[in-house]
Amino acid sequence: MTEAASSRLTGESSTDAALPSRREMREQWAREAAEAAAVEAAATESAAVESTASDVTAVPAPDAAVARAVRASVQRAAAASAPLRAALGGPPRAPKSRRSAMRSFVTFAVVPGLFLTAALPAYAFAPGSGGQSFAASDSREASTAGAQSVDIASFSREVTVSSDGFAAVSSEEIQRLTLEAERLAAEQAEAEAAEARVRAGANTTPGVRQEGDDYPWPWEATDDQGGGFSPMNYYYRECVDFVAWRLNRDAGATGPFKWVWSTLTPGGGSAYNWANAWNGHGWTTSYDPIPGAVAWFTANHVAYVQSVPGDGTVVLEEYNWGNDHAYHRRTVPIGEVDLFLYPPP
Repeated sequence: MTEAASSRLTGESSTDAALPSRREMREQWAREAAEAAAVEAAATESAAVESTASDVTAVPAPDAAVARAVRASVQRAAAASAPLRAALGGPPRAPKSRRSAMRSFVTFAVVPGLFLTAALPAYAFAPGSGGQSFAASDSREASTAGAQSVDIASFSREVTVSSDGFAAVSSEEIQRLTLEAERLAAEQAEAEAAEARVRAGANTTPGVRQEGDDYPWPWEATDDQGGGFSPMNYYYRECVDFVAWRLNRDAGATGPFKWVWSTLTPGGGSAYNWANAWNGHGWTTSYDPIPGAVAWFTANHVAYVQSVPGDGTVVLEEYNWGNDHAYHRRTVPIGEVDLFLYPPP
């Protein structure tokens, strides 16, 4: 063996003594592969987070650091395995494939980020704002200003204000109107009473009836004296016979007589029956006296209304007041008379 060969052999022996074993190299490659896989998994997770984010931002700084760490790790692995690759005839192809995959990942992660970052200013800022305010704020201010300047009168319906005219009325005017209303009411009441008298057949001529004892049989014997009935079929000189005479006289029926017992009070000759007879005929009765009416008393007495003075009293003419079968004339309050029977039609 020559010196050169011995020296080469020595050098190789010395080189072999410095190089790691195959087992150590496989462990080194396994560690490098695990580191590369961990780096790739971290990069993949970061890319997934970026794709689901709501705000568009630039590629974060940790991606560049990851790339530098990958490159440094690859360089360290290459430097450590350089003697073994030289002895074995070249490096394994797996690290080259991992380097290519990492470069592709970095390229796909960085390039879209650059485009998105470049597009952010145009998306975030409005033209002419100088980069100081967002376009959304300008739009809100413009819409607010427009809303505040709306003229609501143009949307509202026109309202016409109207007022009624009123005039103050003095107390004297109120009193005058009250008296006028009372006068009209009295006239209307009088007209209604006159119409009622016409319907009842009463003599509507105002004034006083003929006064005095005009009874045709003032000397005839009474019932107590054994006397009989008058031509009107009531007992002579009784109150009912005198009033029947006056009703026939006012009606102009003095012979033959129109109102006799059978046509005037068919229920009986007593004064008790006269009010019921009027109601049975449907003739008018009232609490207001009129001349020519019959004043009816519940004390079994009737009288003839001679006049109505208007002072709250009534003037009566009658026979047998006080059971004396004679003629009487007296003035009594209207309230003392229980009912007034208007002359029959």
